[in-house]
Amino acid sequence: MNELAAAAATDRPRDQTVSRRHWLAGSGLALMACAVPPAAIAAVPDLRDSPQLQAALARFAEGAVVREGRVEFDLPELVENGNAVPVTVAVASPMSASDHVVAIALFTGRNPLPEVAEFQLGPRAGRARVATRIRLATSQRVVAAARLSDGSVWTRTVDVLVTLAACIED
Repeated sequence: MNELAAAAATDRPRDQTVSRRHWLAGSGLALMACAVPPAAIAAVPDLRDSPQLQAALARFAEGAVVREGRVEFDLPELVENGNAVPVTVAVASPMSASDHVVAIALFTGRNPLPEVAEFQLGPRAGRARVATRIRLATSQRVVAAARLSDGSVWTRTVDVLVTLAACIED
């Protein structure tokens, strides 16, 4: 077993099937498709280009000042297929009765609807962490936002490059 195959075998849980990327890496074939040109990354639109996203985020914030931080956002930056993109959002919070996360939401700037998902939480949730899969119409910025019991709103933004788009109507 070569070094790439050993690495591919150790970085995935045993109960999952082997992905095409891991199979190619294990076989010793070069992954030329993974090289993303800088121009493609620069083509991801800025959040200021989407007034719908800004309006959706403002509705979620309920008048609070939106600040960057406290939100951990696990989302791949390069997505082969936009139909089912895995997302995990965690928020730094003690989840006590007086200090907890009330809601976590996901927003996109270039999907037909900017509100992708919203999760309601309470202090009995134990920890402020949600995981799901979302659809992405095209390369764009994805925003995770968390509203806390003290009224503050925290966000994290990830630029995602999608090679095969979803949600596109012909």
